[in-house]
Amino acid sequence: METLFIGKNLLFLTEVESTNTYAMDMLRNVNAIEGTVVYTNNQTKGRGQRGALWSSENASNITASVVLKPQFLSIEKSFYLSKISALALYDVLAEILPGSQYDIKIKWPNDILVNKRKISGVLIENIFQQHNIQYSVIGIGFNVNQTEFGELKNVATSFKRITTKEINRQLVLEKLCMYLEKWYLILKANRFEEINNCYQQHLFGFNEMILFKKPDNSILKGVVLGVAESGKLRVYDALSEKEVQFDLKEVGFILEDQA
Repeated sequence: METLFIGKNLLFLTEVESTNTYAMDMLRNVNAIEGTVVYTNNQTKGRGQRGALWSSENASNITASVVLKPQFLSIEKSFYLSKISALALYDVLAEILPGSQYDIKIKWPNDILVNKRKISGVLIENIFQQHNIQYSVIGIGFNVNQTEFGELKNVATSFKRITTKEINRQLVLEKLCMYLEKWYLILKANRFEEINNCYQQHLFGFNEMILFKKPDNSILKGVVLGVAESGKLRVYDALSEKEVQFDLKEVGFILEDQA
């Protein structure tokens, strides 16, 4: 592993309910080294954003959790962990997939789309101490060699499904650790503007008119303006001609081929 600390301590589990749950329990019981990566072939109760389950085929994908200790980061800036996680995943994809052939985007807050299909997602759990973050567990689900997605076949994809080639999962994990460390060190150096600019540049719907679905199933037509410091999505509502902001459970995206 060609990194300074992320991935230097690798903990492989043949099977576990959730790598995030395992990592959080480990933090509560032992002084885990920063950069420790817990990963598994089979996650039986994987968790996604908004309480959703993350289903992954046994020994086909990457299901991993990274332990970080961002005690330099205030609670108010905790969304930067979502930004750097998404940017690390974006960089892995951009290196492996030819950019001219594939449309790689970050779907707020930290899902990654390739040609408007989800290839990766992130679940971040924090332990706070006073005004700062004491520990963070960055849980990552990355579709690598899975090709069958059942009822999710129109919304999910993988490296193999895109390229028809088997990808070395260990190589992808190493690149993921490398890029996550890169962005984490940029965050530690307080280079917030650089992170914001890169995140916004790759954000799905940025400066584009797209469709959103609200919890009451009403449709909103608008343009993504960016993300507020709080992590809320900033959208220009075409009907009211005003900016509105949404939290995680307050809006969803409608992708063209799924509308």
